[in-house]
Amino acid sequence: MMSLIQEQRIFFLGAGSMAEAMIKGLLEAGLVSAERMTISNRQRPARLQDLQNVYGVGVSHDKLADVAQADILLVAVKPFDLVTALREIAPAITSRHLIISVAAGVATEMIEQCIEVYAPVVRAMPNTSSFVQASATALCRGRWVTDEQVQTAQHLFSAIGTSLEVEEPLMNAVTGLSGTGPAYFYYLVEALLEGGLGCGLPAETCNELLIQTMYGAAKMLQETRKEPAELRRQVTSPNGTTMAAMQVLEQGEAHRLFIKAVQRATERAFEMGQQIATTNQ
Repeated sequence: MMSLIQEQRIFFLGAGSMAEAMIKGLLEAGLVSAERMTISNRQRPARLQDLQNVYGVGVSHDKLADVAQADILLVAVKPFDLVTALREIAPAITSRHLIISVAAGVATEMIEQCIEVYAPVVRAMPNTSSFVQASATALCRGRWVTDEQVQTAQHLFSAIGTSLEVEEPLMNAVTGLSGTGPAYFYYLVEALLEGGLGCGLPAETCNELLIQTMYGAAKMLQETRKEPAELRRQVTSPNGTTMAAMQVLEQGEAHRLFIKAVQRATERAFEMGQQIATTNQ
């Protein structure tokens, strides 16, 4: 499978932060060479030049010709731009292409309707931790996707983190949990940083302690496979400092707010999909 993917040509439709994160991850994993990746966008030629300078990837000057030569089309445009962007390249898409979309909220059926052939479509929801090869990615398949094509997509995303397949009705929840997830942790670190600074710690000390603490907690979850509640109880001594801190969080209903945040992000992914579908009927 590795050698087969290394022989594939990938065309990136869109050159934003997610596309860059994937390019960087794929290159560092040694999965695809820069010469086999071509990038494009609609309005930011300077951005394309910057990515070419940094990563050595090709820049598209003729989208239809470049799409025709590609094996995998990785759609990384903003969700509300997806339909227009796909229709521009639809004449060059054939049934041999594997189309992988990372656009939040956009169903495989909508993507299939934008192109003029029965092409296999995989919907993926990675997160920006792919920039450091640590993304959590969920995949779902469209109507004409084979098991081998799902394996190809899984292998691509496994090179930049972990990947798994889910049923499409669960993809909006994936977006709300892991797609949006890094922001939840950054938000938490922001708050803890303010807390540490307010207690007199220097900024550099706060940063070092928090980054390692977050990394260590994640590693404990990964390696012990214990429930987070159990790990929390292990460090919460009666009448100790952790218990005092937890009482403050519970009084502020932090637990409930994080649940609501995931639910709202999930709802918003659904709303976006509905809006895009309605706009393009």
